[in-house]
Amino acid sequence: MPSHDHTPSQLTLTAVCKAYGDRQVLDQVGLTIRPGDRTAVIGENGSGKSTLLRLLAGAERPDSGEVTAVFPGGTGHLAQTLDLAPDRTVQDAIDHALAELRALEAAISAAEAALAEASEDAYEAQLAAYGDLLTSYENRDGYRTEPRTAAALDALGLTHLTRDRPLGSLSGGEQSRLALACVLAAAPELLLLDEPTNHLDRQATDWLAEQLRSHRGTLVVVTHDRAFLERVSTTILEVDRDLRTVVRYGDGWAGYRTARAAARRRRELAYQEWLTELSRVQELVAAAGQRLAASGKDPRQGFGKHRRSSEAKLSGQVRAARTRLDQLERQPVTAPPPPLRFSARLTTAAADLDGPLVELAGVGVGDRLDVPALSVKPGSRLLVSGPNGAGKTTLLRVIAGQLSPDVGSVHRTTRHIGYLAQELEHVPTRTPLLRAFAEGRPGLPEEHADQLLALGLFREEDLAVPVAALSVGQRRRLEIARLVTRPADLLVLDEPTNHVSLALVEEMEQALAGYPGAVVVVSHDRRFRSSFTGDRLELRAGTPVR
Repeated sequence: MPSHDHTPSQLTLTAVCKAYGDRQVLDQVGLTIRPGDRTAVIGENGSGKSTLLRLLAGAERPDSGEVTAVFPGGTGHLAQTLDLAPDRTVQDAIDHALAELRALEAAISAAEAALAEASEDAYEAQLAAYGDLLTSYENRDGYRTEPRTAAALDALGLTHLTRDRPLGSLSGGEQSRLALACVLAAAPELLLLDEPTNHLDRQATDWLAEQLRSHRGTLVVVTHDRAFLERVSTTILEVDRDLRTVVRYGDGWAGYRTARAAARRRRELAYQEWLTELSRVQELVAAAGQRLAASGKDPRQGFGKHRRSSEAKLSGQVRAARTRLDQLERQPVTAPPPPLRFSARLTTAAADLDGPLVELAGVGVGDRLDVPALSVKPGSRLLVSGPNGAGKTTLLRVIAGQLSPDVGSVHRTTRHIGYLAQELEHVPTRTPLLRAFAEGRPGLPEEHADQLLALGLFREEDLAVPVAALSVGQRRRLEIARLVTRPADLLVLDEPTNHVSLALVEEMEQALAGYPGAVVVVSHDRRFRSSFTGDRLELRAGTPVR
């Protein structure tokens, strides 16, 4: 239940550390997010972005340090998955998100009842408490909760959902959009959103951006959507996976890119200066040691006080040089780690194929898809777009052979089709990353380590991590790794940029540009769409695809 006093809002982390097992994620992190800031959190997959949001939301506690999150107007946390049992209903999800407002309504009702029976001595105090409750409710715009909920469900394409529908019957995209609608309907002062644009079409993304730009409270959002980030955020927080810390950048995305490049140049310069100084001192130690050794063997040095003075002087130089060398070795300057770079070379399975790779004729799937005719030729490019519910994912699953149509025919001339689903598959609990990558491939998992590492999607220390312990982004990269290491004549990609870091998205775009095979892709990423070269197919709900 929200506080009703006049405590000022604040959001700070002080010396926060967080680890999962022996994997340190955050180390001595300190930061302050000012009330009213619109902050975007970025970083490599698995760096700790979602962990940071959970700490801010109070969903997890740090191993050490302190998190202070005081927001009298409430906190709303959108996780990447809807944390409710599959037998719960849409209405249950709404009520769960509105729990603070429901509690406030109950407190107002109780205060009204208490006022009716209050004694003369207690009346003034109870009236003041009642007024505080009403003020808090009005500040949360509580009287418009139901209209706001309906508007959010409509804008996010969920009006077809009945309130008694079980959550387990919803697709992953529907669950994600429902969770977002619920958080926005609660109108909390602090919004903590983890990848809110995943599963949103262009119209819904535009609506969300305007909602967040007009939000009167504080916003912290994890996003990989470059256009959305530029449009919404004023401040960038980068979670650095290697340093396990968080760095703040002002001036939005443009300011971040400039400052980040300058910081990397400074770090490279410091490393080179350390190497140069280390080499110089090592040579000095070696040379001084040689001179000292020679001074004890050269008969021309003579004897007596002059020789002892020379030896003492050389010994002092050697000691000083060795002290400096020891200092440099105890306090090394590490080189900036090379960024993960997607280095896959996408290849086809067949040298030359005649005729279409896939042909659809008279295909229909329930009321979701109606395709009189569609042909995918070798080397072609097709971008499929349309609002949520128009059948984009259904079409891709039919093309890839993941779904059989109710009516019509699908003819394929190749068995080598690579499919990247929008939703993550079931996660095994203990299977290490490397073994999951090597599944179905000949030989031992260790024989495939070099191939996986060469893609630039993971580091060596990731290989033994159980898949269930990976972040959503890392699991997405695992699926991409399995996809791109098998020759395919056709790649069918459903939202390939979801849960993928900003730098990696650009490298994937370059890899796809050089791929000689055919590509059919669905993407809501505006930058991806604007740079796409090829044919475009716009789906409309209930309209045949021609």
